[in-house]
Amino acid sequence: MIYYRNAVRASGVDGRALVATARRLLDAAGQADASLSLTLVGDRAIATLNRHHRGKDKPTDVLSFGAYAPGEAAPAGTERLLGDVVISVDTARRQAAAYDATLQRELYRLLIHGILHVLGHDHEALGERRRMEREERRLARAIDLPWPYPDDAP
Repeated sequence: MIYYRNAVRASGVDGRALVATARRLLDAAGQADASLSLTLVGDRAIATLNRHHRGKDKPTDVLSFGAYAPGEAAPAGTERLLGDVVISVDTARRQAAAYDATLQRELYRLLIHGILHVLGHDHEALGERRRMEREERRLARAIDLPWPYPDDAP
């Protein structure tokens, strides 16, 4: 199950396609039986979340909140909710313009990134960043998403 909410009026987002893509991404990530919460917000709301949870007083593109610690499992007999992915439509729109991509494609890219975070991937250390980038590209291929970054991007 994908729990979807778009808090941005007149965003131009195809919510049905975003939900269907989230499901395909979970399947491709080996999480076919898992659920995910996906929320679209504006820069103001994501800046508040970023300040509260990360101590950074500015908007960001995507935040992820895993439901369980790495290695921890959902209690037996309960829904396996991976966590929450929150994406700023405002930031996604600016980034899409910079990549010469559509807003919808940028949302898919951010969704991939957010899903990998709730699955325990990180990009703080170089080795972890490389593993996460490989997985991002693999998931992008699974949904036929062109990758906007050059091969030598940091």
